[in-house]
Amino acid sequence: MSDIAYTQNNTDQGELKIQVTARRSNRPITNARVAISYSGDPDSIVEEVNTDASGMSEQITLPAPPLEFSMEPGEEQPFSQYSIQVDAEGFRPFTVSGIELFSKQLSLQEVRMDEVDAPGNPVDTIVIPVNTLWGDFPPKIAESEIKPISETGEIVLSRVVVPEYVVVHDGPPNDTTARDYYVRYKDYIKNVASSEIYSTWPDATLRANILAIMSFTLNRVYTEWYRNKGYSFTITSSTAYDQKFTYGRNIFQSISDIVDEMFQNFLSRPNVSQPILTQYCDGERVTCSNWLSQWGSKYLGDQNYEAIEILRYYYGNNMYINTAEEVSGIPASWPRVDLTIGSTGEKVRQIQEELARISRSYPAIPTVTPDGIYGPATREAVEVFQRVFGLPVTGVIDYRTWYKISEIYVAVSRIAELV
Repeated sequence: MSDIAYTQNNTDQGELKIQVTARRSNRPITNARVAISYSGDPDSIVEEVNTDASGMSEQITLPAPPLEFSMEPGEEQPFSQYSIQVDAEGFRPFTVSGIELFSKQLSLQEVRMDEVDAPGNPVDTIVIPVNTLWGDFPPKIAESEIKPISETGEIVLSRVVVPEYVVVHDGPPNDTTARDYYVRYKDYIKNVASSEIYSTWPDATLRANILAIMSFTLNRVYTEWYRNKGYSFTITSSTAYDQKFTYGRNIFQSISDIVDEMFQNFLSRPNVSQPILTQYCDGERVTCSNWLSQWGSKYLGDQNYEAIEILRYYYGNNMYINTAEEVSGIPASWPRVDLTIGSTGEKVRQIQEELARISRSYPAIPTVTPDGIYGPATREAVEVFQRVFGLPVTGVIDYRTWYKISEIYVAVSRIAELV
């Protein structure tokens, strides 16, 4: 069945939202024109939308396969696929094909456009491969989950730190033609999780898999695994060696929310300083002993297992959830208490200064005066910020909101831009 006929015959619906920004300045692009079509037929336009002052499209409802298709392995594709063509004055046209939509899930697609005179070799076409649970990808090559410290040069870092960026080699380690991408750590985790599991699964299952993905990644960071082998990257996109990463792919709101909440966590064992290299497999086409089974974790989630119970089911009872000591590349760490009406002090002033800078790039966010007092004007700015960036609109600066403000502030002020 063709992509078009397949999509038109589906009975459920998913949601798609698109954010368009300028690559070099990280500023939102207003009034970008987005044409949405069925993948495989760019002329089959099903929706056309424009971005607002924050570079955001409206939330678009589109056909998606029935929810049950993603609940167990089968012959029916559990997601529909769409393409978008984005045009904006002064920028190179941008195309993304293969955007995945699941039933009752919000899919988020970021588009970063280059100016028409951008130097170098800009990326303006992205083709998203199917989820690894559906496609044919090589299984993981087994490794020791703990890297021996006795190996010369093996352990470089003295403590576990969440990096600002990871460098992803888009291919096997020895592929010298593959590109390297600098990717913010949280964005990398969201990308891998959206590539390797289904966002429709139980919350505890998503959390267990995301914890495994994060711990695997932080093991590569902590041990400087590839750099000690003479490479200049952190991790690869090859499923045989690491985890699936697709540059520019869509992510899912349910996965994004969990990563924002848990991104400082990793998995550890008693008396082991390094994050555990938590390997896993799909559990259907490829089975693996003592590793997490992705489909198996889904069935345990169906039985109301908690995330840590799922992890211990596969990795053993001496597996624990730990927290990194530091998050790199942010102006300051979360103060460990929510900021709200009546809060005062330097932490309030700092967040006001960051919001004031962000509002210059995102004019929908009201400008606040940095006075160190959390009043109604600050609350209003926080509420608009939360609405623009898909957070629960509470007007309270909690853990997720603090780090999202820090992330956007760093992006728009370019203090951490890598050239």
